[in-house]
Amino acid sequence: MARTRVTARSIETTGHRTGMRLAGPGAPRLPALATGRGFRMQGFTMVEMLITVAILAILVSIALPSYSNVMLKLNRTAAEQFMMDIANKEEQTTLDMRGFTATIGASGLGLTAAKDVAANYTFAVALTGNDCQGNALSGPAYVISATAIGAQASDGNLCLDSSNNRTPATKWGS
Repeated sequence: MARTRVTARSIETTGHRTGMRLAGPGAPRLPALATGRGFRMQGFTMVEMLITVAILAILVSIALPSYSNVMLKLNRTAAEQFMMDIANKEEQTTLDMRGFTATIGASGLGLTAAKDVAANYTFAVALTGNDCQGNALSGPAYVISATAIGAQASDGNLCLDSSNNRTPATKWGS
């Protein structure tokens, strides 16, 4: 059986069979609690807390704009996909009914934007007027526009026409 001797300065343990000394006079001092003396409360100082808060503020200030940009792109991509769905449905309608329709909902194309898409864009189809390039529409044609609303308004509007013009070109597919 191992013997242990505790003093105010060290703990000395001798193994039963080996006689190896595990700790001795050169060993680190015991914590204050083990020696019977009072001990210091452990915690964070005000300076440590301020440094931690400052580091977190810096990280948030870097991450938040990146997150906002990603959300804008994600919402734009969803709107572009819905506009492509409208364009595909317009082409099918032309084959079936020999003409385009300006109605996106139930009595027209039968499409409805998802809630997250509808929360960021309003969609419209025009059969007359100008295409996405600003040229007058000629013959049977359509222009699909997505007007950004709410927080998405800073990203701008989208346009897609029957000639597959997409404006602004820098926003599409990015």
